[in-house]
Amino acid sequence: MFKKDKVQGQKACVLGLGKSGRAAAALLAENGFEVLISEEANIAHADSFRLPANVSVETGGHSSRVFDCGFWIKSPGIFPKNPVLLEAKKRKIPVYSELETALAFMPKGVRVFAVTGTNGKTTTTALLGEILKEHAARENKGRRVHICGNIGSPVSLCASQVCAGDDLVIEVSSYQLEDSTYFRPHFACILNVTPDHLDHHGGMKGYIKAKSKIFRNQRENDVLVVNGADTVCAQLVEKAKSEVLAFSTQPKHLLKTDVFFDGDELIFSEGHQIRPPHLKGIHNVENAMAAALMALAAGVPAQTVQCVFDRFEAMEHRIEQFAYHHGVTYVNDSKATNLDSTITALKSFEKNGNLWLILGGRDKGASYEVLIPYLKDYCKHVLTIGESMDKIERELHGAVPLMRCGTLEKAVETAMAGAKRGDIVLLSPACSSFDQFKDFEHRGKVFKRLVTARIFKERMDGDK
Repeated sequence: MFKKDKVQGQKACVLGLGKSGRAAAALLAENGFEVLISEEANIAHADSFRLPANVSVETGGHSSRVFDCGFWIKSPGIFPKNPVLLEAKKRKIPVYSELETALAFMPKGVRVFAVTGTNGKTTTTALLGEILKEHAARENKGRRVHICGNIGSPVSLCASQVCAGDDLVIEVSSYQLEDSTYFRPHFACILNVTPDHLDHHGGMKGYIKAKSKIFRNQRENDVLVVNGADTVCAQLVEKAKSEVLAFSTQPKHLLKTDVFFDGDELIFSEGHQIRPPHLKGIHNVENAMAAALMALAAGVPAQTVQCVFDRFEAMEHRIEQFAYHHGVTYVNDSKATNLDSTITALKSFEKNGNLWLILGGRDKGASYEVLIPYLKDYCKHVLTIGESMDKIERELHGAVPLMRCGTLEKAVETAMAGAKRGDIVLLSPACSSFDQFKDFEHRGKVFKRLVTARIFKERMDGDK
């Protein structure tokens, strides 16, 4: 466990120059530590980051300087079997997660809410965060709500702003959980567990083990919310010490559920009836169920939950309809970084076979063959991009019409030239973005910019 008093005076090494790494380094520096950030990749613009004076940076590999540090902070996503980590283990250098390090700098008396799952984490975290904010405003007791983690702001970035009595809402990835040993949220949620990040975790078993860490340290007075129709969730809760609350939209479920959907309202076992947000897809009903169960368990009144649900809008990059031109709809689902997420996106549309699906990026180890029945029902064409093109085309060959595009720009050009009135152009890649983009947000913004730029040009040309 990271205890700041025990490492005070020692030099810290932060592995990774991403957002989490920079935030962790800044937090340590703010608390008097000298810090070295060591990045394996070559980053030409490393000097452009605004870092405290007591933080030094090396890129292009890990030098021997890292072994002069008393302890390390590992950024999420670095492979656990990275040679430099194995060497640190040999030398008995303590390695801590960014998540647990950040929590160690926060005061006692903070309620921690954590949301994980293969899909739906961001929407659920945002919903829960807004509900708690509304509740805090109505209570008018000075409590603040901080929303961080995988949703955008690293936990380390929030640490110095958190006060005793505040609420901390964290979207937690499998990478963050994998690195954590003592993490204990008072309210935890597992939305679903389907194949993802198998290349990183060494298979499904390792991925499930990482997800289960969200409740491993919970106690009897803590709360765990799970998907009652998810096979993995049902197996995992057998080991839970905390109170388990389950949700499901399916007629058949594996756990006794505490809320169901009657097609119009969410009906809770305690008697509450709440209309879900106006968001596309049954998956968003499940996200709302999970957020509501956590909020109600934390003492939020049902009418406060309803107030937030009534005004909540769709998240950027998640089945986000952003343009309509010449009868063609354009949808940005760049956050679909795995197969199950892409299937969820496809199922949110009608089975009209009118989708132009842009698919591909950096492969994550699962087979694209699971998409075939959905592609046949929903898609007119599949446009392949990125490093995974060859694998996608090999596994989907003969099932649906495939167009090899390579880049997102070429895919947009191809789809916009071929789509007819009533068609939908959907970016839902089922892959990570790191082959051609900084992250899924960057990919989604580029997609929207490419589409809107072509629409603007067509309109300008039409006015001539």
